[in-house]
Amino acid sequence: MEDQERQRLLAQYSEIASLAGGLAHEIRNPLSTISLNLELLVEELQESETARDQRMLTKLQRVQQECGHLDEILNAFLQFARVGELELVESDLNSAVREFVDFYKPTADESGIDVSPHLESNLPPVRLDGSLFRQVLMNLARNAQQAMPEGGLLELQTFVRDGFVRLEFIDTGQGMNEATRSKLFQIFFSTKPNGSGLGLPTVRKIVEAHNGTITCESDPGRGTRFSIALPPA
Repeated sequence: MEDQERQRLLAQYSEIASLAGGLAHEIRNPLSTISLNLELLVEELQESETARDQRMLTKLQRVQQECGHLDEILNAFLQFARVGELELVESDLNSAVREFVDFYKPTADESGIDVSPHLESNLPPVRLDGSLFRQVLMNLARNAQQAMPEGGLLELQTFVRDGFVRLEFIDTGQGMNEATRSKLFQIFFSTKPNGSGLGLPTVRKIVEAHNGTITCESDPGRGTRFSIALPPA
């Protein structure tokens, strides 16, 4: 019965992904045309030194930024919609975390963030879709980075507890109150002016597609802890 339910959900995910792809195509065509024409107009106005043209240039550049923001929202929506397309492979969680830390460390260094992995040895293998799980790690790291604008510490811990393989992201950032924390995984909820509100809902959807769970603990001024629990392979 459980397998039938999973197949039903996968069929639903596939249908949503197909609709999302069609929607993306219909939006991207005119958006691409708009962006291209904006770029040509900006190039022309950049050569002018009149006050009127400079005012127009500023307005056009603002529209360019909004077009870029629309494209980011579209990409985030596609990622959210396509989570059901999993390719699960027996994997070592520690290896996935180490590879991500190596990739992310230059960005962390630029932001004044010290990344500290504490990985328990001899973890049981888990079943991962490597590409999608990397997206989980990136979204959680980006979330921590935004919570630590002046820099700080990001700890990644792995261990086994209660029969599950666990991964925790712990930052020393601004933290959040209970009202914000309770809405974190709601689609389109964001505390950031230009946020899509799809990053953390996508994270949860990916984790749940791996038959796992994700929880969050946080208090204002005391940082945040995201905890992921995955079943062993």
